[in-house]
Amino acid sequence: MDHRKEIIVKEIQHWRRSKVLPDQYCDFLLNLYRDPDTDSGSDSGQDAPGRTIGKAVMAMRHATGKQWLLTFGTFTLISFVVLYFSFFHPLLQIAIIVGGTLILLWAGKRWRGRSEAAGLSISSTGMLLLLGGGLYLLNQHELSAWGWQAVFISVCALFWIIYGIRMGMQVLHLCGWLALLLTYSWLLSRFSPEPKWFEVQLYWLPLSILFGWSSWFLHRWTKAVPLILFAVCALTWFMPEVYSLAVLKETEWIQLQLLTKFALGGTLLYLMRKQWMVWVA
Repeated sequence: MDHRKEIIVKEIQHWRRSKVLPDQYCDFLLNLYRDPDTDSGSDSGQDAPGRTIGKAVMAMRHATGKQWLLTFGTFTLISFVVLYFSFFHPLLQIAIIVGGTLILLWAGKRWRGRSEAAGLSISSTGMLLLLGGGLYLLNQHELSAWGWQAVFISVCALFWIIYGIRMGMQVLHLCGWLALLLTYSWLLSRFSPEPKWFEVQLYWLPLSILFGWSSWFLHRWTKAVPLILFAVCALTWFMPEVYSLAVLKETEWIQLQLLTKFALGGTLLYLMRKQWMVWVA
């Protein structure tokens, strides 16, 4: 009987988290089924922050001296590295950035088993450490020319794509392609500062077709990668107009171009719906 009550209580808790029933109904049902001696107030949504703080305080109270020393020693070490990072030898700076990135990626991989959001956040922090730390080193050692930065950002973006595919992190995979598109826009602004409107279209539309073809080509082996490539294909389809507005500051005929793109893109999606839905499903 107790086992059945436990199952019912867990189901009611699931209803509360999923917003299937209002909180007051869930509280009423929990009061009927739970044991008042052991579960009193444990499932109230309003008490969740208090329970979290209480658990944290209890953990601190029962922590050993070794745990306190390890915690404060770690924060002290991080603070020391941040404050004196610019005075370190370049090789030591590189080792710190690479080592910190690897530690965060390892921690993110471990945490993904417990919480997908926490694991993704930790892994993303590691990727941002690699990007930000690398750009800082380039500026510190007078390698701030746009070429060095473009190459480094491209390398980081490729690493994001590969790691995102390998670990099944679609958000990281998408961010890698977005970083490459931004780098490509940067290169276009340097080498072609005043292109014609049709040249802007030619800069981007072949890429959109390439991403769409890649999405179709890879769908027979994997499902996650074609979905991201299809999303990048759709984004690149509208990049000529975004590039004209953000970089070239041109607004003439933009509305007509966007309406034409929407109409043509919607027509293509409708006519090819039986094909592309298979790619991304």
